[in-house]
Amino acid sequence: MAEESDLERTEPPSSRRLEKAREDGQVPQSRELMAFLIMAAAVGGFWSLGGWLTHQAGGILRRGLSFGRDAAFSSTALTDSFGALTWDGLLLGSPVFLLTMVAAVATPFVLHGGLFSFKALTPRFERLDPLKGMKRMFSLNSISELVKAILKTVLIGGVIYWVVTRQQGQLFALIVQPIDTALPAFGQMLIHASLALVAGLAAIAAVDVPYQLWRYYRGLRMTKEEVRQENKEMEGDPQLKARIRSQQREVARRRMMAQVPKADVVVTNPTHFAVALKYDRDRMSAPQVMAKGMNLVADKIRELAASHGIPVVEAPPLARALHRHAEIGDQIPAALYTAVAEVLAYVYQLGRHLASGGQLPPPELPATIVVPAGLDPGVSAAA
Repeated sequence: MAEESDLERTEPPSSRRLEKAREDGQVPQSRELMAFLIMAAAVGGFWSLGGWLTHQAGGILRRGLSFGRDAAFSSTALTDSFGALTWDGLLLGSPVFLLTMVAAVATPFVLHGGLFSFKALTPRFERLDPLKGMKRMFSLNSISELVKAILKTVLIGGVIYWVVTRQQGQLFALIVQPIDTALPAFGQMLIHASLALVAGLAAIAAVDVPYQLWRYYRGLRMTKEEVRQENKEMEGDPQLKARIRSQQREVARRRMMAQVPKADVVVTNPTHFAVALKYDRDRMSAPQVMAKGMNLVADKIRELAASHGIPVVEAPPLARALHRHAEIGDQIPAALYTAVAEVLAYVYQLGRHLASGGQLPPPELPATIVVPAGLDPGVSAAA
């Protein structure tokens, strides 16, 4: 089942999965990179401070080998001298020690930018399971760690063998040389051996870092079902989103319908489109669209207009143009001012006729309300 599950994980990890793994303290790590950087920092420190270190080490060695007459009769001379020499040695090595500490702290930033997570410090009792422990012992990761350990052992042993065999005569000749001559020569031999070791560690790190990155991202791969589930969680359930959009449209429709009784006229085509207009010359610079709709919505607008005594004017080209080029709450386009003015003039005359109780002659709607070319979608579609 584990192999089948691993085979099913064919999708690369998403940014959310990588972020969650980082929050859990799961980041790529390379011990070989850390070993290389620490060793390189130490060798660099010895290289740059070689002259000063050699001079100071010579002084410590001379003080340690000095033995005066007074020290022979003192019961505390040996311990005092040992303590002083130890402190001097620690101070002497502190610059190199600090460099190695900086390299150790900086190593995580090379791979993953640095991270501190309390979750990584949480005890994981499943690691005490002996069966899982056996599986980890014979896993690909354990085998790779064993191979790297063997390679490092061979590398260190090879460097030591090379130093001893190649510089054996010079190494033993240091025994009879003065301190001022022996220490610089030994330092040079140590630097050369360390450089060889750093080169070997660099080669191992160059192989280990890509492998650790590949292993990290491979371990976070996802199944297609996990990808779909994550997209659903991030983007929301499509059915829920559709239901929310439907409710939003219904609320907007009700709000729009509440504006129909405030309109001055409803322009229709007469069955497919309906647009409710209002014009207040004191507050508006141009007529405003209060509501608009097609088919069933248009029918509802006409019903509301009839029930509230709002004039309904059939002007198909104008209704289509208004529905296409004017949004709810906006003023009508300037190109339709003339056509709408004819409709409003008819509505105002109709209002005066009704107010006079029929004494004034009824108005006549122009037989043709002209809409500028290109604004009537019906004409454009027919063409």
